[in-house]
Amino acid sequence: MAEEKKYPRHVAIILDGNGRWAERQGRERTFGHQAGAENVKTIVREAGHMGIERLTLYAFSTENWKRPQPEVNFLMELFKDYLLRQLRDLMKDGVQLHVVGEKERLSEGLRKEIEACEADTKDNTGLILNVAINYGGRNEIVHAVRQLAEKVRAGELAPEDITEETVQAGLYPSDAADVDLLIRTGGESRISNFLLWQASYSELYFTPVLWPDFTVEELHKAVDWFCHRDRRFGGLNEGTEQ
Repeated sequence: MAEEKKYPRHVAIILDGNGRWAERQGRERTFGHQAGAENVKTIVREAGHMGIERLTLYAFSTENWKRPQPEVNFLMELFKDYLLRQLRDLMKDGVQLHVVGEKERLSEGLRKEIEACEADTKDNTGLILNVAINYGGRNEIVHAVRQLAEKVRAGELAPEDITEETVQAGLYPSDAADVDLLIRTGGESRISNFLLWQASYSELYFTPVLWPDFTVEELHKAVDWFCHRDRRFGGLNEGTEQ
């Protein structure tokens, strides 16, 4: 009997291609962001039904503030609207929400909505959904290192006691679990400062499909690809010659 393939427990997705999707239809980029937000609900729900335990979505990076201000303003309002309507609609599926990233730069209204959604879903036992807003992988590691430095300065931790586990404990809440499968839509082949620590041994799946066109079937295709990967984590399979 063939060995059963291991299903990904933690899937991360870089949601790329909204603007290009809109431009190809002769529409404003904001139209693409709206379509992309609507697609999130579909993919989140399907991921939960598939048995994926944790899904992390890269919604807005620390570098995205460089975009034109009207587009940034639209995205911030879209995030708030999405939290208000679509994520709350997913509560009946048992989704537990966490927003990861530097929240200080977000508006007070958005921060309050984030806090409310996180509080309302904290006891849910279904899919853990991490939405990365104003997130950067390097910033996250710096955040963890600063926490460790403060403990060393306070005499609470000796430098020789710093391990991978202590560093990981300082990463953003709920986002520290290793990523099994990292998907990027939109045709680019880079991870763009996303989950640098957690993606160390991820399988990387790049697809030309733009995010608004990333259907349930495309998600299944990516997961099936993952299930046929040979994951050795630097080692060798039994019986393999060096």
